[in-house]
Amino acid sequence: MNRIFRLLTVGIIVILNGCSFFQDQDEEILPAELVKFNETLNIKKIWNGKVGKGSELLHLSLMPSGNPEIIYTASRDGQVTAFEASSGKAFWRTKLDINLTAGPANNENRIVVYGSDGELICLRSADGSEVWRISIKGESISTPVIADNNVIIYTIDGQLRSFSIFDGTERWSLSQDVPSLTLRGSSTPVILGNNVIVGFDNGRMISVNIEAGMVIWEAMLSPPSGRSDLERLADIDGVIKIFGQDIFVAGYQSQLASVAAESGQTIWSKELSSEAGIEIDDDSIYLVTDQGFLLGLSRKDGSEVWRKEMLTRRELTAPVRFKSTIVVGDLEGYIHFFDSKSGELVARRRSGKGAVSGVPVVIDEYLYVQNESGMISAFSAPSPEENKDSKRFSLWGT
Repeated sequence: MNRIFRLLTVGIIVILNGCSFFQDQDEEILPAELVKFNETLNIKKIWNGKVGKGSELLHLSLMPSGNPEIIYTASRDGQVTAFEASSGKAFWRTKLDINLTAGPANNENRIVVYGSDGELICLRSADGSEVWRISIKGESISTPVIADNNVIIYTIDGQLRSFSIFDGTERWSLSQDVPSLTLRGSSTPVILGNNVIVGFDNGRMISVNIEAGMVIWEAMLSPPSGRSDLERLADIDGVIKIFGQDIFVAGYQSQLASVAAESGQTIWSKELSSEAGIEIDDDSIYLVTDQGFLLGLSRKDGSEVWRKEMLTRRELTAPVRFKSTIVVGDLEGYIHFFDSKSGELVARRRSGKGAVSGVPVVIDEYLYVQNESGMISAFSAPSPEENKDSKRFSLWGT
């Protein structure tokens, strides 16, 4: 009987320890729970609007664009809409006959979106009517860019291509080798003067003259290292920022670096891994690491100023500067507002139940957020004088 009792006791202990082990394992992979905090900034949701059918878990590059008067959106099921920026009133809606993966990009007269089967489509911004449509036969989850009379698109097969905004004729193309294993994501090209800057999945960044399609320089952010394809991942998928004549970029399993725009030479670099990308202002760089840490760093040398680890594994977007705050969206549709100087959490709002996979967009005085439930929300922040009268209160996130 004593032997049986001992065996039962050992068995119970093993089971309990096993349960504890799996519980610990689950806690290591689950998104961090939201914590209470004292709200000190009264962020207001101005309006909500229906964009179209959602794109749950697809993590597409469907984000608002526009100007202080009109906001343009595109949905997974091909609906393109123009909203009044201040009220959310829909001016017009156009239903395309394809699924969309990226866009819209816009200038004063045109809107450009990209389809899942490689269709590049140009619409009139006045009424949403179609101007032209071409088939590229390449998938893209990178937002198209309009630069003067050029539409520039980067596809996941490593091709950067330019087309005429007038009729869609191709002007030039170039490509980079794509590793056998890459992350699902693509860096959106950025414009600097007459050149376009883009990062590739092989860890390289290039500067290309927009009119001629000529490569000005090519730089390796960080050479891939390791024995396996997984260890050698070095994608540049996140947001690239330009400040003056310097380019700031971060890569996955790579570096955060300041790069000279004229030559591609590295000014300084710091070992950091980021898939989402960065934001920048006069003094600081803001970065989301692969673990979900939000960092505030010195723009001069990348030294760390503050760090917040409360949002680990919540699949954060790249940070964006909004008034005096740094904003990130997460997998449950929450928008988190951090003070840019101290890193303290000052407000939290929810755009909806769908994940925020695209970067929140700041246009004039408003922050616009599109989520994967097919909704867009517009937020405003009071001036410092208005905010002095706001009450402090504790919340979980409303």
